[in-house]
Amino acid sequence: MSKYNSSYLLFIALVSAMGGLLFGYDWVVIGGAKPFYEVFFNITNLPSMQGWVMGSAILGCLLGVMVSGSLSDRYGRKPLLVVASILFTISAIGTGAANTIEMFIFWRVVGGVGIGIASNLSPMYIAEIAPSASRGKYVSINQLTIVLGILAAQITNLLVAEPIASGTILLDSWNVQTGWRIMFWAEAIPSFAFFALILIIPESPRWLASQYKYEKATAIFSKIGGEEFAVEQIKELKAALGTIKEKVSYKMLFEGKIPKILMLGVFIAVFQQWCGINVIFNYAQEIFSAAGYGVSDILFNIVITGLTNLIFTYVGMYLVDRIGRRALMLFGSIGLACIYAILGVCYYFTVTGPAVLFLVIAAIACYAMTLAPVTWVVLSEIFPVKIRAMAMGVATFSLWTACFILTYTFPLLNNSLGAYGTFWLYGVVCFVGYLFLRIYLPETKGKSLEEIENELTK
Repeated sequence: MSKYNSSYLLFIALVSAMGGLLFGYDWVVIGGAKPFYEVFFNITNLPSMQGWVMGSAILGCLLGVMVSGSLSDRYGRKPLLVVASILFTISAIGTGAANTIEMFIFWRVVGGVGIGIASNLSPMYIAEIAPSASRGKYVSINQLTIVLGILAAQITNLLVAEPIASGTILLDSWNVQTGWRIMFWAEAIPSFAFFALILIIPESPRWLASQYKYEKATAIFSKIGGEEFAVEQIKELKAALGTIKEKVSYKMLFEGKIPKILMLGVFIAVFQQWCGINVIFNYAQEIFSAAGYGVSDILFNIVITGLTNLIFTYVGMYLVDRIGRRALMLFGSIGLACIYAILGVCYYFTVTGPAVLFLVIAAIACYAMTLAPVTWVVLSEIFPVKIRAMAMGVATFSLWTACFILTYTFPLLNNSLGAYGTFWLYGVVCFVGYLFLRIYLPETKGKSLEEIENELTK
């Protein structure tokens, strides 16, 4: 039985997961800055432009995902993570310095490329270094850091924004002229730390093995779990890879049972977005305003939702290797469907105040312990080693496409259907997701990546 080097494993997992931290911060900081930059850029009465600004980073995500899959299969996981850290840094500085809406959108797209790369590679890298028995917990560290990034952005927004006594946001106020810029600039500090630390960690041993660099892979596996663990891992990898060096190409995604596996991955990725939780983070202002809260109360409520997200992410990390991926995904989908049904009723009958806040917190708690971490765990597990980065790229591309559609359409749906109709629609999506996952999602708990590959492809 191998004894794992837990401190070393935790270190490299945390460093890789800093991509998730920056992903979370970059993704959510705009929600707190939104009331102020919209006044600065004079788009407060333009729902389509608001959706475009909020969704622009996702276009960058799509580009980042497209390049990271094939390039990381060719050059490795680590170099692409270095690129992501650089993009996060320059986009944080550029976004805060923007004086026109065009430059603001440009730098949001640049940051989005970093998000796309990190969201694709960070969980996959962790999955490729972690032992089978605790892989779910280690991959969930990426979701934990995403949540910490979200919370850091929410707290930064709360601390930076000056109180608004009148309830009206004025163009010449400090928040509009300077405050929102500092919210974005603050990201440059952890971005540079990510750049420095990513240079220290090793390349993924499974990627090295996929390039038939077995000696280097063995050395890294030995440091993680000892010689016995390394020999076992290399033996499984050799069996999975075969002896013939085959150049990776997209046509491999359409061979054998791979399309079915890819369809499952794409569905899970899209469902994680269309379940609707991200609109709570990105459009918290509209959601809490509809429930009767003012701007200062909204920023405080956003921090409460962030703390809830953090606490229940820990719960998900505790449960994912105990009760399994499938049970958590099913519970999350049906749980959200029920919560959205009740939330829609509250908006329909104009129930305001704490009741709506409680339901929003309940939805975030349900999501944080189920769909949020488990989606990344499952996606990092189900694809064969030869095409893992490429297939993960397709799934992540689908996730960000779905996210763009979700983010762009929420203002339009909210205007046409009202808050109640929008949440009822998300509830229907969650129920459909529950039915699909109940039929098609296998359990992967406690199995090596090579065992999962063998079960799904044979």
